[in-house]
Amino acid sequence: MRQVECGRIRNQQGSCAAELRRRTPHSTAREPCPLRTSTSRRPITRSVATLKTLSDTAVIHENGKDQRVQAGLFTMAADQGGALQTYCIDIHHPTQDGAKYQETPWSGTSLNANPDAGKIRWILENSYPQVNDLAGLAAKAGSGALTEQTAAAGTQVAIWRYSDGADVDAVNPAAEKLADYLEKAAQNVAEPKASLSLEPAAVSGKAGEKLGPVTVHTNAASAQVEIGGDAATAGVKPVDKNGKTVESVVDGTQLWFDVPAGAQAGSASLDVQATTNVPVGRAFASETRSQTQILAGSSGSTVAATASATWGESGPIPAVSAEKNCAKGGVDVTASNQGDKPFTFDLAGQHHTVAVGKSTTITVPVWEDQSYDLTVKGPDGLTKEFKGVLDCKVASEGGASPAGGQSPLPSASPSTAAQGSGADTGSGSAPGGDLAATGGSSATPVIAGVAVALVVLGAGTVFFIKRRKPAEH
Repeated sequence: MRQVECGRIRNQQGSCAAELRRRTPHSTAREPCPLRTSTSRRPITRSVATLKTLSDTAVIHENGKDQRVQAGLFTMAADQGGALQTYCIDIHHPTQDGAKYQETPWSGTSLNANPDAGKIRWILENSYPQVNDLAGLAAKAGSGALTEQTAAAGTQVAIWRYSDGADVDAVNPAAEKLADYLEKAAQNVAEPKASLSLEPAAVSGKAGEKLGPVTVHTNAASAQVEIGGDAATAGVKPVDKNGKTVESVVDGTQLWFDVPAGAQAGSASLDVQATTNVPVGRAFASETRSQTQILAGSSGSTVAATASATWGESGPIPAVSAEKNCAKGGVDVTASNQGDKPFTFDLAGQHHTVAVGKSTTITVPVWEDQSYDLTVKGPDGLTKEFKGVLDCKVASEGGASPAGGQSPLPSASPSTAAQGSGADTGSGSAPGGDLAATGGSSATPVIAGVAVALVVLGAGTVFFIKRRKPAEH
């Protein structure tokens, strides 16, 4: 599997039989090898896109050595509408082919304990591409003329200095002066709110009642609501506090699941979708060992979020959800019980009980960069599974002991996108000694090769597929 590292390219298959190379007067960097894509797909909405990049050269100074890399900006333009532009915030961490990304709060990423996280957002809001007047940006920075490539490189270098504490310089003098200006001028600003989220993620109760409320948080002007799956045909409806059916919501709207009396025990999802610009500074984390990205800009994109409800007539009626907790070095699993009997369940080899009308949160310790597969097992065959990777530190910080020194969860088998991620522990130089490539390509706006990157906005999904550039003859 080929891995693109923020700053470098790794190829665990060795050299490719048919390798595409960039041909420009100023770059000898190799084009990534054509990539193989998995044929296994979940039944989700897909969008084909061309992945473009803008970049220039930077130098990482580390352990007495200098490593020349590419530093730049990703632009993903989806055919079905919407575009995302990102910088990376983990200079040494590889990006996995086929990785699935999800819009994530800073608390679930390496930014969680970074006192300079707000400065990164300031840089994003005060540099390229948010500031596209390059002459004006150059005047502020005193850098001399900037191109899109050097502006992107200077911005990425400034971000790395705060995200990784990296000793890194841009090779181009104007890009370096821009990076220095941004680093010195940056101020700590607050984390941006999510483009779309639902709280809580799970509710429960008895049939014949309204289950909730679930509160909508969004920066969109409005969002559409529906009940997913077979529950809608069974009479389950999204309603407001007065029991009126709801089809459209705004920020702050509270929703309930209206479950008919006499309905058999079951569950349903509440699906909310909107078109909006994702806020600059939102983080994107992967479910596999793939580098974290931070949003530099977006056009109108489709975002989605889902909440679930469980109901029954009697006995325990649980609602279970999970969330990464970087501060504690683990995954928080929260279980509530709105039934008339205690809810007992097993999680990570431990037995737990939630009293009637109560809620409990268990933090399952997980090692840094470890994939986890947590399954809640309850009565009557109830199971709830949560998978992911805990990625709370930049690679240069290394792993730390999880949650209060507890023994970590045994490592789960890595997913397809993560397999092989630990096989290459070299310096990250491109094969043959050429200039390594980063989150960007300075030679051509379209990266050659075929790959799949899955970006999740809110809880919705968009596929981004790099198109293969015709080989030069």
